[in-house]
Amino acid sequence: MSTNSENKNNKTDNQVSRRSFLGTTGALGAAAFATSAVNWTAKSYAGIVGANDRIHVGLIGAGVIGNAHMNVYNKLKEPNNLSVHAIVDCWKSRADAGRELTDAKYSLTDYRELLDMKEVDYVTVAVPEHTHAHMVIDAFDADKPVYCEKPMTHTIEQAQAVWAKQKETGLPLQVGVQGMSDDSYISARKAIESGIIGDVVQAQIEYVRHYPDHAGPWRVPESVEKYPTKPADLNWDDWLGDAEKIDWNPHHYFEWRNYRRYSGGICTDLFIHRISRIMKACNLLYPRRVVGMGGIWQWDDGRDLPDNFEMICEYPRGMTVYVLGTMSNRRAIDHIIRGTDGYIEFTREGWVAKDDKSNDDKVIAEHKKSGAEDMHLHETNMHNHLRHGEELNCPVELGMAGVVAVNMANESWRSGRMMAWDAENEKMVSADSIELSHKPEKA
Repeated sequence: MSTNSENKNNKTDNQVSRRSFLGTTGALGAAAFATSAVNWTAKSYAGIVGANDRIHVGLIGAGVIGNAHMNVYNKLKEPNNLSVHAIVDCWKSRADAGRELTDAKYSLTDYRELLDMKEVDYVTVAVPEHTHAHMVIDAFDADKPVYCEKPMTHTIEQAQAVWAKQKETGLPLQVGVQGMSDDSYISARKAIESGIIGDVVQAQIEYVRHYPDHAGPWRVPESVEKYPTKPADLNWDDWLGDAEKIDWNPHHYFEWRNYRRYSGGICTDLFIHRISRIMKACNLLYPRRVVGMGGIWQWDDGRDLPDNFEMICEYPRGMTVYVLGTMSNRRAIDHIIRGTDGYIEFTREGWVAKDDKSNDDKVIAEHKKSGAEDMHLHETNMHNHLRHGEELNCPVELGMAGVVAVNMANESWRSGRMMAWDAENEKMVSADSIELSHKPEKA
């Protein structure tokens, strides 16, 4: 990042390059999110499958998100030469329905049986987040690349364990933040690094919804009422995994995003999509300090996670990121990155950069996106990585950074403290327990 004085001295050069810059960006997946060096083994690239060989996928999880993946598989079978080998779910009826939907060879209730299948080239993990970590690690131990739905893991410690195993095996991990297959963010990153808006100081973004009064976030009363007792072919202990063992509870099974033993709620389910965008565009890793605020303000229905939430992250480079997440009102805010010379505003078409030094908000650059927040593109990026070594759009580094930020926000809300990242010991701590600088770190 250039200093302010450097930006002023090179103003003429920048004005020339801002427009020409547009012609050199926009290739989907053209650059990786690179915050640390990862030594991939040859297996991580075209050695997994041949360039024209059929890719065989196994899916763990046949619920709502799992079904979304199945529909994507069906559309990608021919263009991507993809075959669905097995569908796994702890509820046998769901696994069987998934097999019928995808024409998979097998329906299973134990994911370990899938991992033993040599024919499977990679697995997709689409289950509640509290079971992500051990399934991903088991898949790596079984020599399988992984596409794991967001967030990468439920906790920071789990994310560290997954990253350690990924580095040990050298196997690919694509995190299911599908917005990373929108090339707007890597394009914005190149623009920012060129000095187009000066030094970045702040960003804002949101994920808002308007739920009805009778059923707040993630409540599905029709499913809860239908299954007051556990289905006979559902393995409840397997679903609970490492979580506290309790008797069958349809609220926990169908509405798990409302309970912190399985989820981080708004932060991990929704904010992960938004904070990852800013992280990719601004080349961010771990926040220095984080505050999470909100509450159970509208739906006091037994949930133990907030129904309205917001967070502020402060990053060592010298910028803050604000994320709004009300579930009671869908009025959005602009998605903006602010710099000392201008700002970038993200739109449905891509982004536009404007000069902030004049009163007319002169357009200085713009980008028309070629990608999108799309599961088809994100899965295709995984397939292209396996065949050709194409850079993953949401690799483990970015997945880890997102888990750290949202967990710090949730812990701040839960504890009532500002949280900090202890970089030396690589853990989350109370901000008043360590000495932190209030100046930007030098690049």
